[in-house]
Amino acid sequence: MTGTVTGEVRSPRRWRAGAFVALTKPRIVELLLVTTVPSMILATGGLPSLWLMAATVVGGAMSAGGANALNMYIDRDIDKLMHRTRNRPLVTGAVRPVEALLFASALIVVSFVWLWAFANLLAAALATAAAAFYVFVYSLWLKRSSVRNIVIGGAAGAMPALVGWAAVTGSLDWPPLVLFAVVFYWTPPHFWALAIRYRNDYRNADVPMLPAVTSLAVTARRIVAYTVLLVALSLLLVPVADMGVVYLLSASVAGGGFIGLAIDVMRNPDPARSMRLFGWSNAYLMILFGAVAADVLIV
Repeated sequence: MTGTVTGEVRSPRRWRAGAFVALTKPRIVELLLVTTVPSMILATGGLPSLWLMAATVVGGAMSAGGANALNMYIDRDIDKLMHRTRNRPLVTGAVRPVEALLFASALIVVSFVWLWAFANLLAAALATAAAAFYVFVYSLWLKRSSVRNIVIGGAAGAMPALVGWAAVTGSLDWPPLVLFAVVFYWTPPHFWALAIRYRNDYRNADVPMLPAVTSLAVTARRIVAYTVLLVALSLLLVPVADMGVVYLLSASVAGGGFIGLAIDVMRNPDPARSMRLFGWSNAYLMILFGAVAADVLIV
């Protein structure tokens, strides 16, 4: 039944927890947080305080979730044009735009206060800067205007490595900057692999994502170039952070697999191969940062 006992029609815009969680893009948040805890372990040289890890993860999740929700608010007009995004809460009406805007803004504000209170001001400032960069530089400016949107915009997703280190030390150093660079250069091949599959979506929405505005051959060559640079940067962490054999072997094997799949896409850039590469790129990031933590804790 669609009516109440008085015969009223229920509003389709109900407050549902699941819809608001979906606004935060939880899978992306999980992937970002994979880089936070290993950075904290590396900064400590062992296992940090469990409370500090929990507080940093919660604060980082709120900041990233708020930025993602604002991204959905900004992109609600083009999300309805794309097959991949047409079921998002602001497209379906599960959440109203004003609700999403207030929810997202509150998450970012609470995140800043939370991280300042339970970690330190630098960690709070870095997390908030990442959210601001994602919203204003990527979502509002680059995404719809530049083919380099995801290249530059990837800086926002690389910030959690800095946040984790800063939460422990209250400062920055070369190891977290290398980790930042790793995630920064991981982002383009990761996202372009997905964008090959959905290139027509981006064309329909008039978003200049690389595979939508150039040939698949050009896209695939750039994927290979960025992947090679990514693997080289991952190995740079060995001398910079004095990493051991666990990390070196993990980075070498996982990186070799990444390069191999990227070359496979270059040879035949079809959606099936690009999605295999996309899937491996997610696993690669978890393996690499898991190896950072394991190398420190095992030794």
